[in-house]
Amino acid sequence: MHLKLKLTLTAALAAVAATSFAQDTQVIKLGHVGPVSGPQAHYGRDNENGARMAVEELNTQNIVINGKKIKWELQAEDDAADPKQGTAAAQKLCDAKVAGVIGHLNSGTTLPASKVYNDCGIPHVTGSSTNPLLMKPGYNTSFRIISNDNALGSALALYATDTLKLKKIAVIDDRTAYGQGVASVFKKAAADKGAEIVAEQFTTDKATDFMAILTAIKAKAPDGIFFGGMDPQGGPMLRQLEQLGMSNVKFFGGDGICTAELARLSGGAKTLGNVVCAEGGSSLAKMPGGEAWKKRYDAKFPGQFQIYSPYTYDATMLLADAMKRANSWDPKVYIPVLLKSNYSGVTATIAFEPNGELKNPASTLYNYKDGKRTPL
Repeated sequence: MHLKLKLTLTAALAAVAATSFAQDTQVIKLGHVGPVSGPQAHYGRDNENGARMAVEELNTQNIVINGKKIKWELQAEDDAADPKQGTAAAQKLCDAKVAGVIGHLNSGTTLPASKVYNDCGIPHVTGSSTNPLLMKPGYNTSFRIISNDNALGSALALYATDTLKLKKIAVIDDRTAYGQGVASVFKKAAADKGAEIVAEQFTTDKATDFMAILTAIKAKAPDGIFFGGMDPQGGPMLRQLEQLGMSNVKFFGGDGICTAELARLSGGAKTLGNVVCAEGGSSLAKMPGGEAWKKRYDAKFPGQFQIYSPYTYDATMLLADAMKRANSWDPKVYIPVLLKSNYSGVTATIAFEPNGELKNPASTLYNYKDGKRTPL
């Protein structure tokens, strides 16, 4: 009888303990959006990996917010680099009541999604959308932890005109918010430095045949071409430039083409050696925690690193840090604290201007030596 009573009492106490533990654990959901299908899936997977890695590490830290032990979860959505799908993904995360969002990859998806996040009061931090228009509406929910196109386009134009002394430049863009944005900044900055813009051509972010526009550009005999777009177009373009005998023409682009994947997509074209591209941030070697972080990333996701995953990792950690400092996961409470961040990340010390732009952003120019992306 005594034994049975003792067992029943033990079971009851265990049940109470389990219930109180369940009550003391709070699940905080974070959203991530990027293109994990379609031609830009390699960027999307890399970005999602960065966020996932941060969430896994946060779950080992036994973080307590407002007296509750926090369990972090990532809700990952695919926007296929499509603006319509981007806003649908944003709405889905709003409906799921995530506490914050990491993303999106592309300016073309981030710009329309930013209104959705503003309307439902959830902050989003992008580590890859570079169009300056993101901050134009003045939403207190939009944050960027990378240089914008004003910095990237200008840096490339200065290098083209001052260092390489190029006089005649053609400009191509893919008609996306990102491609048009970075191309227009480059064009203006290069023209201001005295370069002649000899041709302007347009393509799409789905095209792979550029022979017609490159042939038209060839007739203008430029010494440089700027391409505003992503590597699924940049790679084939480099192959076709070689086929057209334009092997001496310098090829410029923003962070969209500044990937390890560009070397593969260019299929061994010699023109890869003419590429000069810019990334909004420091090279991994110059990031405060870059190289140690990259070792951990490669161990988890071998062969998947592209470009932005250190930023999505930092964006995730930054959101968690703001919630800890605010002692709340309620966006209304922690957004003002997020704006006042001074967070020592892997990529940089992250602090914001009043409009959510990164303070003191860095830019790095790269070229390709023996097929490897190398900081200039």
